[in-house]
Amino acid sequence: MSEQQSRIPVWAREDTRRRTTLSREAIVAAAIAVADAEGLDAVSIRRVATDLAARAMSLYTYIERKEDLFDLMADEVAAETLVAGELPPDWREATLAIARLERATTLRHPWLVDLVTRRSVHGHVGPNMLRHSEMSIAALDSLDADLTWKWRLMTAVADYATGFAIREIRERDAAAAGETEEIQTYLRRLADGGNYPHLAALLDGGRPDPGDDNFERGLNWLMDGFARELDRP
Repeated sequence: MSEQQSRIPVWAREDTRRRTTLSREAIVAAAIAVADAEGLDAVSIRRVATDLAARAMSLYTYIERKEDLFDLMADEVAAETLVAGELPPDWREATLAIARLERATTLRHPWLVDLVTRRSVHGHVGPNMLRHSEMSIAALDSLDADLTWKWRLMTAVADYATGFAIREIRERDAAAAGETEEIQTYLRRLADGGNYPHLAALLDGGRPDPGDDNFERGLNWLMDGFARELDRP
């Protein structure tokens, strides 16, 4: 593949592959399964070929490089952030629905966080990502604000949903590794030394119950603040 071709998004390149029992969809699905189970570092053309009982060279007929595979994986799971059917007519309810899906998708595919940090901000944007952006803007149709303000809200909500999910993933990983109790013991020892009275108070009962949906509360606080900002003279 030439340097000029490599700058063309994978979705826009001419399809010159031979017809075999493999498919791009099957390759992407297998790669996502590997990433979900073992993380992004486990994904390689050779590994995916092994899982598909195929030769590595045969996969290059469909996907020319690993970077293209990452682009396709990210766009495939982006479909999970699309609201099925019609969006709620109210901008808040529509935005809430999208944010819930963004959080859930990140929790299902934690390797997305790793992928975003590795890829350029100017990386290729696929069709599902474009649909997600279009839907996020359409969700704000009923909001009486200009496009700049809508962009601010849209990005703030996306940042909140993703950031919240990242913290949940870290806590989940710590629990799975048996580190949660060790961390709590370490913090308790520091707090009991008297140098961190506010931390001690928090550990003594300030944190919400695990069943408390702090995600929804924080998201509504964000939108409440945004609405008040718009009402300012």
